[in-house]
Amino acid sequence: MRILIIEDNPDIAANIGDYLDEKGHTVDFAGDGITGLHLAIVNDFDAIVLDLALPGMDGLEVCRKLRQEAGKSTPVLMLTARDRLEDKLAGFETGADDYLVKPFELQEVEVRLEVLTTRGIRRASKEIQIGDLQFNVDTLTVTRNGREIDLNPIGLKLLRCLMEASPNVVTRAELEKEVWGEEMPDSDSLRVHIHSLRSAIDKPFGTKMIQTRHGIGYRLLESNAVQT
Repeated sequence: MRILIIEDNPDIAANIGDYLDEKGHTVDFAGDGITGLHLAIVNDFDAIVLDLALPGMDGLEVCRKLRQEAGKSTPVLMLTARDRLEDKLAGFETGADDYLVKPFELQEVEVRLEVLTTRGIRRASKEIQIGDLQFNVDTLTVTRNGREIDLNPIGLKLLRCLMEASPNVVTRAELEKEVWGEEMPDSDSLRVHIHSLRSAIDKPFGTKMIQTRHGIGYRLLESNAVQT
């Protein structure tokens, strides 16, 4: 499994990470809620271990944004020292799949993660939606304001990458790797394909969703949030 641990206590994070690493799992870390949310959105993890009390953004808000705004269905095991029923219910209401109270046994963490991933508690979302733009990842159908948009395979890859990361910026290097892998294209290829994507996604509707961050990359926002 590829697992993201979002935990601000370095000792707890290291203990969990070392144990899972020894069991053959791949582990990434975040020490605060904002960084953790970003990693959870832009990467595909099999499961997330999420602490409740985090700096920057608490675990409840991380989970809520992950589910409701990013549309990510990655299983979440929430860790906390709070053992009251109302705290657990709050975690489940924001989209957590399981709840483990500190202190806990490392073996139980792994078992619960395996259960979450193998049972498929949450089915992967079939549709990504940002404002009036929708992308069905099963049928590869893209619509905006109810109008279907025809995109070529590269356009579909770029759009999915931008929508899954929204509202965060995706660097040029990340987009190029997503589309072309290790075979880097010539310097103008990405710019040309972004232009074509804009022509399909933005131009017919009179409002922009794709924003350029000069020298960095691109991001996709709801049309009323884009600044020209």
